[in-house]
Amino acid sequence: MGKHTGAHIVWDWNGTLFHDNDAIIGATNAAFAELGLEPITMERYRALYCVPVPKFYERLLGRLPTDAEWVVMDETFHRYYTEHRVRCGLTLGAAELLAGWRSAGRSQSILSMYGHEELVPLVRGFGIEAHFIRVDGRTGPSGGSKAEHMTRHLAALTGAAGVDPARTVVIGDAADDAVAARHVGARAVLYTGGSHSRASLEEVGVPVVDTLAEAVVEAERLAA
Repeated sequence: MGKHTGAHIVWDWNGTLFHDNDAIIGATNAAFAELGLEPITMERYRALYCVPVPKFYERLLGRLPTDAEWVVMDETFHRYYTEHRVRCGLTLGAAELLAGWRSAGRSQSILSMYGHEELVPLVRGFGIEAHFIRVDGRTGPSGGSKAEHMTRHLAALTGAAGVDPARTVVIGDAADDAVAARHVGARAVLYTGGSHSRASLEEVGVPVVDTLAEAVVEAERLAA
């Protein structure tokens, strides 16, 4: 593998490299229907979405879901999402950006809160796995924050590949990506094409961009 002492990008998957907004909103509304809730629009989803996910449901229900409700909604969400993700593809230009970053001699990885066993074959199926020195999905229950997962991800990269957290930039579509980056001493760039509105991302206090190409340029600047 070699040592990677230059700039490193940790990519988010859902809503960042993988353009799955339609599957996400459909799965969310399928989960809501289990509790008799009215469907929501993508605009409302992006305005209210947050992690941990039960807090997002609290914003819509006016209360936290019970443990039993959470189990039903979570299972429904993942079942629907798995069925409908097959119609989703990579974000426009993502494959070219990944290849360009790698060909420039820089390293990159994926850390996603999507289940690890589902994530790896999905990345492999798009023919982009070779661009990454590590691909990590969520292990354990869903619904939590990315920060602890990021700690393990960066520790593995630091130990195996010499990645420097201070020259690492997390690119994601959620405020939690910036929180996770800060947790490990990395920087963050947030992309408006996924789960959050621009207004909610701008509250985080990190650079916000509208395209992945802009995100890569910003990452290069931050990691210099």
